[in-house]
Amino acid sequence: MSKSAVRTDAAPAPFQGAPYNQAVVANGFVFVSGQGPLDPSGKLVEGDIAVATHQTFDNLQAILEAAGSSLDKVVKASVFLSDLGEFGAMNDVYKERMPAPHPARTTVQAAKLPGGIAVEIDVIATID
Repeated sequence: MSKSAVRTDAAPAPFQGAPYNQAVVANGFVFVSGQGPLDPSGKLVEGDIAVATHQTFDNLQAILEAAGSSLDKVVKASVFLSDLGEFGAMNDVYKERMPAPHPARTTVQAAKLPGGIAVEIDVIATID
């Protein structure tokens, strides 16, 4: 098996220089690390959970495109919320941004997310 790292300036670099890649391509799949509501410079985007979720999807989309994939090729998503009470608003944006047929998904409330963010999403997508 070979694997390669994905890096784009259209999405934030790993949080605080942590030792991970934005994504890794292996065996026809791209595995995108958790993304949150940070702009490409790494600055937290101000706003409610809908704004945060849109920015998170902007980051996911940029990384997927850099890897030769797209949101419509996502087969699995994991969503982490700092407050499960925000599920409805996050889910409205998710339905808007994630094309059907929707991927398998896990959504959980996390006790604390890095940098105090409200939402983090990671995905696995195919590349063809």
